[in-house]
Amino acid sequence: MTTDTADAECLALTRTLRRRGAIVLAVFALVWALAGGSGISAAPVSVAVGVVAALVTAGAVVLAFRGTTGPVTRPVRLPEKWNRGVGLVNMAELVAIFVVIAASNASGHPEFIPVGICLVVGLHFFPLARLFDQGQYKWTAILLTAVALVGLAVLAAGTSAETIRTVVGLGAAVVLWASSFHVALRG
Repeated sequence: MTTDTADAECLALTRTLRRRGAIVLAVFALVWALAGGSGISAAPVSVAVGVVAALVTAGAVVLAFRGTTGPVTRPVRLPEKWNRGVGLVNMAELVAIFVVIAASNASGHPEFIPVGICLVVGLHFFPLARLFDQGQYKWTAILLTAVALVGLAVLAAGTSAETIRTVVGLGAAVVLWASSFHVALRG
């Protein structure tokens, strides 16, 4: 394989990973926004949140395709067996989410579910930052963890499960959309 071929393959992989990352972030932001909107009791506001969330997500997906076609300023440098590591991190995240759900329901405190899931999702971005060579995922991790802590404070203040779901869901959505747009535009 020539150096030019290897460089071209690296650039293609960089674009593909960034495009996929931006899309996955946007789709999960939509899921969080819909969960957050479901905590709003006023039906018109809840529906409006869903419509805006769908539009922002659509914009992020379009940008993921357009934004990643330009010149690559920094090709990714992936560690050896990075894809195996990503699989392990995502599997650990999934197991931890199930544990959060089961423990919250078993203890009679389902209001902890959004907070716990947000914390798990936030923490899983720390190793993903290294595995995907996307330093901004550290900020995603920090901000999602902060959203989970805000949710915990709202929970400790004795607010309703719906309020917690709204605060955590919409907070996580904003963080994930911001990350999606950043990955699509800045790489």
